[in-house]
Amino acid sequence: MDEVEIVTLVDNVYDALLTDGERTRRVGFGAGMVEAPQFEDGRTPTGMIAEHGFSALVTVRRAGRSHTLLFDTGLSPDAMVTNAGRIGIDLGDVRAVVLSHGHFDHAGGLAGLARGGGVRSLPMVLHPRAWTKRRLAVPGRETEYLPTLSKRALDGEGFEVIERREPSLLLDGGVLITGEVDRTTEFEHGMPRPHQAWTGTEWVHDPLVTDDQALVVNVRDRGLVVLTGCGHAGAINIVRHARRLTGVDRLHALVGGLHLGGPAFEPVIAPTVHALTEFGPSLVVPGHCTGWRAQHALASALPDAWVQGSSGTTYRLSAADHQ
Repeated sequence: MDEVEIVTLVDNVYDALLTDGERTRRVGFGAGMVEAPQFEDGRTPTGMIAEHGFSALVTVRRAGRSHTLLFDTGLSPDAMVTNAGRIGIDLGDVRAVVLSHGHFDHAGGLAGLARGGGVRSLPMVLHPRAWTKRRLAVPGRETEYLPTLSKRALDGEGFEVIERREPSLLLDGGVLITGEVDRTTEFEHGMPRPHQAWTGTEWVHDPLVTDDQALVVNVRDRGLVVLTGCGHAGAINIVRHARRLTGVDRLHALVGGLHLGGPAFEPVIAPTVHALTEFGPSLVVPGHCTGWRAQHALASALPDAWVQGSSGTTYRLSAADHQ
């Protein structure tokens, strides 16, 4: 592609004081105004919503033509559509929806999208295991059952649900959805034992979250731009998989959740950072579930590439002759 533009509609962080960069456009306090009678003019800016979820709007451009899809939809029904409205994005231009996996913090905004209308026959690409019933059974704590996606409900709202284990090409071949990711590293073992899935007869450990998939765009003369939701397959597994599928070795950018937060994943931080450093990306924007320890490690190891994520931020990555 000539260019890919990624707008983070929902992330765990919103910082109105972040400044623009060469490839980065930020949203300050001016995003959205609401009534507030305690101020003299009766209004106050709201900024952007941050929540434990992820959603990104992806636009690819080639030969003067642009196409847009939605990658994940955040946690709550309202955050994604509210944030889009505050920065002037019309979600009616979306040509497809892709779910990185079935966890509720990536699918909650589907309700808000459907409420706004315009989803009739809108293709939605997901892995067939995205419907899996899951729970967190932490010893000594009450079991937490995770909200499960309903195919019947999505069909009823007008989405054209497309289940694919295999890779998919979308937007006139400009975007690759990886499908199920090969697990090839020695250190990315997935979710700890409390993360369980229902087989139909019993609850079993679900370490792999096999419905996890990523989005890949090849920017001409720059390399691959990889967008992850949670990165349950492992950031390095995902990049390796993208390289194998495309035949393109160069990683230009990695954006999205890397799921390196919390005690179960902290041992994975060092080998992940080491392997990612060897890829030599130009831009790394770890978001959502990456965790603060991994953020600091990545910022230290890749100071020229690491960028702080924030709800509402736009990242524009272009071919050398398209800037």
